[in-house]
Amino acid sequence: MESNLSSFDKIEQTIGGSRKTSNYIIGGMLTIGGIGFLLASISSYTGIDLLPLGNPSSLLFVPQGIIMGAYGVLANILNFYLWYLVYINFGSGINSFDKNSQLVEIKRKGLFKDVEVKLNFDEIKSVKLDISEGFNPRRRIALVLKGKKKALPLSGAGELQPLLQIEEEGARLAKFLNVNLEGLK
Repeated sequence: MESNLSSFDKIEQTIGGSRKTSNYIIGGMLTIGGIGFLLASISSYTGIDLLPLGNPSSLLFVPQGIIMGAYGVLANILNFYLWYLVYINFGSGINSFDKNSQLVEIKRKGLFKDVEVKLNFDEIKSVKLDISEGFNPRRRIALVLKGKKKALPLSGAGELQPLLQIEEEGARLAKFLNVNLEGLK
């Protein structure tokens, strides 16, 4: 999450989406694996080696070739889904806080349509730091709204920023919105 504090009346935060190195690596591995399994299945059916490694034409089609074909089809379905998410940059967006208009705008790229939330400053109860360590660590900033049980997350999914940076960002935002900061122990 990158903040732009060009003026004291407005804060804009850019949120990264699914265009990450890890998604490119996993997408590449799924593509190679899915095509490899499909070629192995076709090779076992036709008796012609379509892969440079191994000897897939010697496999029996009925149990092994069919299963390899099914693995290839499943891998390619996941592959298309992942590459679509990367293409649309799923989850990317912007958080905008404007003191003059007393308005908060949160925009995110969705799967089929974009998500946009507009709030007034008076609807915000506090800024919450949601920090959990361990096997699946989470460090994010969220807005606690008046009359709502769940907090509205502002940080992108999968972004594990340093603790000090999250605390500073949350404190700066709470001060800007003139609300309390929750979650520090």
